[in-house]
Amino acid sequence: MVPGMLVTYTTNRLTLNILNPSMAGLVLDFYVKNRFFLEPHEPERTKRFYTFEYQHSNLSCEYNAFIRHSYIRYWILLDNCPDRVIGTVCFSNMLKGAFASCMIGYKLGKEYCGKGYMQEALTKLIPIICKELSIHRIEAMVMPGNIPSINLLNRLHFIEEGYLHSFAKINGAWEDHILYTYINPEPI
Repeated sequence: MVPGMLVTYTTNRLTLNILNPSMAGLVLDFYVKNRFFLEPHEPERTKRFYTFEYQHSNLSCEYNAFIRHSYIRYWILLDNCPDRVIGTVCFSNMLKGAFASCMIGYKLGKEYCGKGYMQEALTKLIPIICKELSIHRIEAMVMPGNIPSINLLNRLHFIEEGYLHSFAKINGAWEDHILYTYINPEPI
């Protein structure tokens, strides 16, 4: 287990959970239901991605990565509907020592966008990640046309740092991204 890190956190409306492989059906339902909404913003997915077996295996890998604190993904569930995943937040590319940084990625299902859920989740998780893992800098890369995400990062005090040309292959095409960073205001 990650020292100081919990498997579950709660907010006013949400449960943020590290899911185990037995919950692969919830994750699969989320991806199948939101496939066409998420595809324009994500790497190409194979047909296998949309199977129970793939999600089961992936959750096992993610849980092991959580224990090693190399990759941390919290799945977002509504408090009043604990059997439905509505989104996810992940912290990856953890660097220790002089760099003390990581990357953040997040997504919500279509019907849950614009309701403040992601801001609520990130407001809870970012200080925890910074404190418990001694993270000084969190980087977010966002496609220029993703205005809701850019607005979210601005509300969370991320700073625009630069433009990344042809940064990531998204839905089959190399896409530019804008680099945003959050600097932990607390000493580590």
